[in-house]
Amino acid sequence: MPTNSATIRRYEEVRERVAEAAVKGGTDPERVILVAVTKNASISQVRELIEHGHVDFGESRMQHFIQFEAQVADFLERHRELGGRGGTIPEEVRWHFIGHLQRNKVRKILSLTTLIHSVDSLRLAEEIQSCPGREEGKKTQVLIQVNTASERGKHGIAPPATSHLIDQIADLPDIRVRGLMCMAPNIEDPEALRPIFVRTRELFNEIAESGAAGSQFNILSMGMSGDFELALECGANVVRIGSAIFGTSSEESGEPVPAGDLLSS
Repeated sequence: MPTNSATIRRYEEVRERVAEAAVKGGTDPERVILVAVTKNASISQVRELIEHGHVDFGESRMQHFIQFEAQVADFLERHRELGGRGGTIPEEVRWHFIGHLQRNKVRKILSLTTLIHSVDSLRLAEEIQSCPGREEGKKTQVLIQVNTASERGKHGIAPPATSHLIDQIADLPDIRVRGLMCMAPNIEDPEALRPIFVRTRELFNEIAESGAAGSQFNILSMGMSGDFELALECGANVVRIGSAIFGTSSEESGEPVPAGDLLSS
């Protein structure tokens, strides 16, 4: 296993930074989910991380999601057939769909996804509810995407409407709202994002304390490669990190934080 590879070195550096920032934010690092975003990754890099013991992966592009999920499933199946040699390789990985989800594409990813980060309308939630493909008795886990920055043309529900949407989704028996997600603007100074992250955390706390979303409303997904430390300091317990781990597509020629308590509850 190439533990000295550039990908693994970056991954371990990110893990250290995640742990330090989580402590600053008053969050137990063991309760943080690090989602490795595969947008610029090669399948060999993804396999490296799995061999290193990483479990959570995220993708925003539908076709890429389907291709990588299938290749990873095949890789894990071959590993099981060989008797599970290599003790760090997990039995399964968890896929997060983090991009905008069109209603007509729900069927393609529903059975493959552990957590959908990007529900922002009742119509999308109703499509998820009506779509076949989930295991019997199993609820689809979702986050509500909030446009806290009020960016025009960006997906996400306005903060004042969030609680009402959650109340409406509560009537859908096969969906469980687990928390909130926000996408911060892409700006050079991450510190300028602090008010956005703080406001999202305040909204998360308000909903959690109201009890309207139930006891399993416990996930706050904020922060990406350029701002994840600030997001963790502001209370995030899920971060979505791609280029800081995998590099950019031009940097790679070929192209864990234990977190089961959150998503297994």
